[in-house]
Amino acid sequence: MNWTVREESFDKNQITTNGNKYMTGNGYMGYRGTLEEFGKEQLSAVTLAGLYDRAGEKWREPVNAPNGLFTVISCNGQPLSVLDTEPVSHIQELDFRSAIHRRETVYRTPEGGTVTVTAERFASMDNLHLLLSKLTVSSTIDCRIDIETGIDGEVWDINGPHLFEKKEYAEGDVLISSAVSGELNVPVAVAEIADFGFGEQQIVDGLAIRKLLLDAKAGETYEWHKYVSVYTGLDGGKAPVDNAVEAVQAAAKLGYDELLAAHRKRWEDRWVGSDVIIEGDDEAQMALRYSIYQLLIIAPTESEKVSIPARGLSGQVYKGAVFWDTEMFMLPFFLHSDPSTARNLMMYRIHTLDGARRKAAEYGFLGAFYAWESQDTGDDACTLFNVNDVFTGRPMRTYFRDKQVHISADVVHGIWQYVQFTGDDSLLVDGGAEVIWECARFFYSYAFYNPVKKRYEILDVTGPDEYHERVNNNAFTNALVKESLEISLRTAELLKEKYPAEFEKLTAQFTDGPFLTEIGSMLESFYVPQPDEETLVIEQFDRYHTLEEVTLADLKSRVLNKNEYWGGGNGLATTTKILKQADVVLMMNLFKHSFSKEVKKANWEFYEPRTEHGSSLSPCIYALVAADIGSPDWGYPYFMRTATVDLTGESKQYVGDLYIGGTHPAANGGAWMAAVLGFAGVHFDGDTVHIKPSLPQKWEAVELPVVLRGGTYTLRISRGEVTITAAAGNSSALNFVVDGAEPQLCQPGVQLKLQTAGATV
Repeated sequence: MNWTVREESFDKNQITTNGNKYMTGNGYMGYRGTLEEFGKEQLSAVTLAGLYDRAGEKWREPVNAPNGLFTVISCNGQPLSVLDTEPVSHIQELDFRSAIHRRETVYRTPEGGTVTVTAERFASMDNLHLLLSKLTVSSTIDCRIDIETGIDGEVWDINGPHLFEKKEYAEGDVLISSAVSGELNVPVAVAEIADFGFGEQQIVDGLAIRKLLLDAKAGETYEWHKYVSVYTGLDGGKAPVDNAVEAVQAAAKLGYDELLAAHRKRWEDRWVGSDVIIEGDDEAQMALRYSIYQLLIIAPTESEKVSIPARGLSGQVYKGAVFWDTEMFMLPFFLHSDPSTARNLMMYRIHTLDGARRKAAEYGFLGAFYAWESQDTGDDACTLFNVNDVFTGRPMRTYFRDKQVHISADVVHGIWQYVQFTGDDSLLVDGGAEVIWECARFFYSYAFYNPVKKRYEILDVTGPDEYHERVNNNAFTNALVKESLEISLRTAELLKEKYPAEFEKLTAQFTDGPFLTEIGSMLESFYVPQPDEETLVIEQFDRYHTLEEVTLADLKSRVLNKNEYWGGGNGLATTTKILKQADVVLMMNLFKHSFSKEVKKANWEFYEPRTEHGSSLSPCIYALVAADIGSPDWGYPYFMRTATVDLTGESKQYVGDLYIGGTHPAANGGAWMAAVLGFAGVHFDGDTVHIKPSLPQKWEAVELPVVLRGGTYTLRISRGEVTITAAAGNSSALNFVVDGAEPQLCQPGVQLKLQTAGATV
């Protein structure tokens, strides 16, 4: 139940949306949810994690590999393609419990019969280099079936081409497509084997394509399998072609059924560790599981050199770059369900520290200024002119790259969250401490000391609310910077105590300062905007309250072009109080224990009608804070908006003339956060698990697994009772607090049943 997304018709206008909606992947590559006969015009893509390329003077983007699952079929010369022939019926579905994509399409022939084509495929979670498919064709009449299948080397690119020195050929029964990337000369290889038990095959000279002619008999079903492997020069070992050929031959020897069974087993294990069960709300249940699925298919489980791009592995949109989204909106899911992947995400930031140092130096600052759009090296892929004006066509100067300094604080926040949550402080010795200190040094050099007010301020920045650029003392940014300074000092104390030799070694590079003494001095007089004494509202940035007061509806009435950008120099929202997303509300969620319920409620109510939610990151934050203040039904619509963004396709597709479509992993992570950290009220401070249920009206209970300090627990949270089940194999006990009551120690193998404050006696 609630494990399948399904379409029962074909709509050409939904090809791009469905390409996102029916995605499969395994963290190494993403395969868009296109049909077997589709090509680059329909945005078919095999997007590779961590391999980037620049074509000419255009911006760098991920490399898409040739499509080894390409297949076109015809009957008596009539194409059996939804692009050419209107089907009698068509079903496309995604079983996201096992990450299997299926289609069944029925066509009518001129002779009066029907031909049915089915296909099933998956990106193996057991062997990350494999793509596999099973196809069938059957007819109600005798007919001639032509099958053309192999590797489609015509690759979809936004800013390409990226593959050169292409070679397409066969070695025995293996088709091979090889190339090298243009910028870094990284080899890419795709190999394919198709096992037919019927017909006569012919390999097309000069192409990695095989053709097969079949005299089909009425009522017979003809089945075949395709085995595809993908390797690049980043994978190590043998040459990519040799790796690909060996892998695909081994796969064909094992057979489709065995490979499918291994893939299913991997997914069963993934769901055991991550499934969130919602009792009483089937619609929310499906949406949340789908959101979790989207996170699982892009998780870098086997590499610490890659992270999760803002559009996952759904294509080359947003340059395939890693944003602050990862630390703020995706990391919490992995911390609770898969700490090893969470560590990989933070190790990516450690590996890209030098890129952050280069950026800081470029702008004349000390330390590490992390890339707003980070790729393989950590150098910033973000351009100064990210958006074109829809009216003039001219590039617009934006300040994403050079003024969103909160990115370095977001990285520090993520590293410290990992350490506190898992207890694995080895991450600090492995480079995390160096990152933290370099980010603090960056903020020390960036900050302005106001001699009149006798305080340090952060001026000339852009917060998450990108509609208002180059503002002073953005509340969210300042709060994160303060936390970064605090963490840098706490990191020093931890290393001094536990790793004194490593501390001396790591800090030797900072002997010329500024370092801990200066950071401590800055912290003592650092400014963070506070609630107004009367209204309790925190001003989002200096002079925000002087901007034009206008309703969202009125501002929308001023729109002349549906794709016009609301920010920038001439944007509609720039001189108004309308926000892309509410930085203050996000701050309230991150630092919830620093604000009273009254302050959080006042700010939620003030900023909610002034927020346009121009970012898919925005709605989940309103759901989280609504739950925190005890008004979950206020937040429920925002949770559903977040959890269904990739199911409905209802999101911004363009900023100016820049296409920004694709999947939304930050929203997927935000949906999980809203359900678990918000409505279920789970909060782990590193020592004690606090549970404060705030369930929407429809929800009877939430049940989920969590990994806390290396121990596995199952939580079932209802309005009246919280049940905590500790796995017998846990190595230690953990304290749980429900609704502020006395802590209860949960020993390994023990189940606790604790009443909530709202329980009826």
